[in-house]
Amino acid sequence: MRLAIKLAYRNLIGAGLKTWLNVIVLSFSFVIIIWMKGVMEGWNYQSKTDMTNWEIGGGQYWHENYDPFDPFTFSDSHAPIPEELSEEIEKGEIEPYLVIHGTIYPQGRMQSITIMGINPNQDIFMIPAHKLDTITDAIPAIIGVIAARNLKLNIGDYVTIRWRDVKGMFDAADVVITGIFSCNVPTVEAGKIYIPLEKLQNMMGLENEATILTFRDDGKQRSEITGWKLKAKNELTKSIDDIIKTKTVGLTVFYIILLLLAMLAIFDTQVLSIFRRQREIGTYISLGYTRGQVVALFTIEGAMYAILAAVLSAIYGFPFLAWQAKAGWTMPMDVSDYGMAIAQTLYPIYTAGLVVSTVLIVLLVTTIVSYIPSRKIAKMNPTEALRGKIQ
Repeated sequence: MRLAIKLAYRNLIGAGLKTWLNVIVLSFSFVIIIWMKGVMEGWNYQSKTDMTNWEIGGGQYWHENYDPFDPFTFSDSHAPIPEELSEEIEKGEIEPYLVIHGTIYPQGRMQSITIMGINPNQDIFMIPAHKLDTITDAIPAIIGVIAARNLKLNIGDYVTIRWRDVKGMFDAADVVITGIFSCNVPTVEAGKIYIPLEKLQNMMGLENEATILTFRDDGKQRSEITGWKLKAKNELTKSIDDIIKTKTVGLTVFYIILLLLAMLAIFDTQVLSIFRRQREIGTYISLGYTRGQVVALFTIEGAMYAILAAVLSAIYGFPFLAWQAKAGWTMPMDVSDYGMAIAQTLYPIYTAGLVVSTVLIVLLVTTIVSYIPSRKIAKMNPTEALRGKIQ
């Protein structure tokens, strides 16, 4: 085997430019596949981290009637906060939300909006709720950049909101925008306005009631509570998992096309090599090599393309991938209106498993592609091969 490896290496190096062209093309496949897989891993990690920090914490309890996609359920989606959670709420380990459907009137226009009651002293989320802890002549409120852009509101602006209380009566009040925040989770920003929880409870006549109870990401096991639906963190991030799976399938098709182009070049090279090196093959057999050993020699030559490509891709690919992991890949378009958790700049994540699996897959495919044309050697007649004729 050692002799076969040495011969294969000398034959590849002796082929000169033809070898290096194949190696360069294959190395591009290595780098592009690892980079794109790293981007997907980075997106997956960033999205779940952002959702944890801005929206879901370590998981949530939803009122049994609550449906975030159906605003008409909001009026019935509230209940007294369970007594068994009172101690954790006092310690700040659980934060209640009250979700109400309302209407906002910016610049004389009318637009539906979700009114979110949040504790100004909470620290589970990165939402700057502390900006609600201020004294104003109107109800303090904060909104996201997306809502501010759509409503054409700025800090210090006054705007009227209207809601229907627990008795079905409409009421209205002015709010003043005390803060505008930006995050990578559009569902936190779009179509929502945040006001102090106690104020919203008083407005609605729902003392000590909530719609959502979010607990800190502390790894504690949570039990079911009557009248509330337990939403584990992995359930709340399932939409991201589904998106990543869908994108991965699409990228897999791209990977296959990329590999097929590289494998086609290697296949053609092996076929041409066997055709032009018939006398060399006949000489090997005459010297005592079995047909299997000669087939193995040519298969190793083909597989060595992948090894050389891995070495070459490491030389220029490592600096490129390291730079990308630090600088990130900025999307060429605005992604704030996509409706899913995705940052404007994605930072790829590369793991040892990702690199090793990519190298092994390309090496295996290259070996198979090299073996297929090499099987013809087993059917050669040594005498005719020495004369340069294929049987």
